[in-house]
Amino acid sequence: MKVNWKTNFAIFGSLLLIGTAAMAQEQEQDSIPEPPKEPTMRLKVDGIAAVVGDYVILDSDIEKTLIDLRNQGASPEDVTKCSLLGKLMEDRMYAHQAVQDSLLVSDDEVNANSDRQIQQLIQQVGSMQKVLDFYKKETVEDFRLELYEINKLQMLSQKMQQSIVGEMEITPEEVRQFYNKIPEDERPVFGAELEISQIIKIPETPEVEKQKVIDKLRQIRADVVDNDASFSVKAILYSQDPGSKSKGGFYSMTRETPFVKEFKDVAFSLQEGEISEPFETTFGYHIIYIEKIRGQELDLRHILIQPEIPQSEIDKARTELDSIRQQIEEGKYTFAEAALNFSDEKETKFDGGLLRNPINFDSKFELTKMDPALYNQVRNLKDNEISQPILEPDPRGGPPKFKILKVTNRYDEHEADFARDYLKIQDLALKEKQFKAIKEWMREKIEDTYVSVSESNRSCDFANDWVKEQ
Repeated sequence: MKVNWKTNFAIFGSLLLIGTAAMAQEQEQDSIPEPPKEPTMRLKVDGIAAVVGDYVILDSDIEKTLIDLRNQGASPEDVTKCSLLGKLMEDRMYAHQAVQDSLLVSDDEVNANSDRQIQQLIQQVGSMQKVLDFYKKETVEDFRLELYEINKLQMLSQKMQQSIVGEMEITPEEVRQFYNKIPEDERPVFGAELEISQIIKIPETPEVEKQKVIDKLRQIRADVVDNDASFSVKAILYSQDPGSKSKGGFYSMTRETPFVKEFKDVAFSLQEGEISEPFETTFGYHIIYIEKIRGQELDLRHILIQPEIPQSEIDKARTELDSIRQQIEEGKYTFAEAALNFSDEKETKFDGGLLRNPINFDSKFELTKMDPALYNQVRNLKDNEISQPILEPDPRGGPPKFKILKVTNRYDEHEADFARDYLKIQDLALKEKQFKAIKEWMREKIEDTYVSVSESNRSCDFANDWVKEQ
């Protein structure tokens, strides 16, 4: 059978695009409905578009989401009422089945996710009131309630999809067969690519500055323990963590929460009501207060303070890196030798400073898909030219760093080649396999689950067989 990989991946991308549409819609329900015994009894003024398991989709949900997406630039050809309804039904099928399979998410996980989103929105627009105005909400409580419902459905949907394809692997033979089935005139074309190497110098933090921070955190801890001061207020006053400062340092987390290992190790070693001693991570120094323990979940508050780095140390790091650059250009070291001997970045120094693409861990970066900041740093570099030292803040809040960059190899736009582009072809083959698994899963669940599509939507050409024979 001919493999129509382009069509399959387009559909698969839609299946895995969790909640993009749902994030924009304004819910008109107070909560997710109970399983419908008599769907006709649930008819509202605007009508029911579809029912999937325990979930009802209203016509107004579709229309409002459609308007919002088109206002954001989506074309009418790409986002139609029928395609959007199909996507919303898919999301609800995943969420419904996640509940049936006990793949649950806790209220704390959902609220923590909502809190992170709200903080990001506030940082983008400047204030909570501007966020409410943008989303046309009267109160913070209204906005949080809507965000809670959206995020809960998203997270259930994600868990279900992860359980279907998360552990799926593909063999080299399957990759070969996938490649050979693609007609020559349909083989993908990969854009221009390049390899990038870097050498990093991180300004040193003097021990005296580290000790100042440790002493300050110990003083805060003692005030809370001995004088019953509020940890939450202390976090608002002193913490330098932008993600939790305004919430009094609050986070809800499990062992799967993507925090650095040192932070999780300390958090899960504490008892309820206990405050840690100061400890160090790549972000600075912390103390943690455990507010509540619920099995494998923690409600905690923390305070982060970063030691000051004197300008003299910043200047010193720049000077050292400039000296390394000159020695490479003079031929004293190759770039790879200099990276091994002098770079402060463990992840790249033992590989000659070679950067890895975070998408697939390949050494090549496609120009059209590069991180814009990295692209701007290398776009004017000629082959084997070394950049001047570049100061780069840590986006995660850690200390700044200097780096020099070198473009080591360039690859022109080309048709997929099995040997040269194996990792990319492997990724395509895995997506094809996952797509087939998702499609088969969806087909089986539609057969086994209560699904109803309104008469006005039955003529839609859905990607899945939502309209069952009556």
